[in-house]
Amino acid sequence: QVSLVESGGGLVQAGGSLRLACTASGGQFSRLAMGWFRQAPGKEREFVVSLSRSGGTTYYGESVKGRITISRDNAKKTVYLQMYNLNPEDTAVYFCAAKSTILSDNRYFSSVADWPYWGQGTQVTVSS
Repeated sequence: QVSLVESGGGLVQAGGSLRLACTASGGQFSRLAMGWFRQAPGKEREFVVSLSRSGGTTYYGESVKGRITISRDNAKKTVYLQMYNLNPEDTAVYFCAAKSTILSDNRYFSSVADWPYWGQGTQVTVSS
């Protein structure tokens, strides 16, 4: 059973940067594809980015492409989401997600239903 905990959310000025972290426990982290989703008030949960278990394949959501960097540290069992040039439209609760995969599976999983493990979320608020 995998448990995920997000951290790093907070208030930031428009144009600023923020780094989120998601730490996993209770599973073999190196076998997990990791993803980030976000949900703004009144909107559906939206795919942000994902990273394969090897760290070699990245998929980006269209709304954030070019403004984010995702990385993983297997020793710390942590995935990071570095965000740049934030704007008020980025305000949302950010959730990390995990999916156990085999080595050859580097597919794009953009649906919430594809991810069995979820954190509680961390609030990101971007002021104008």
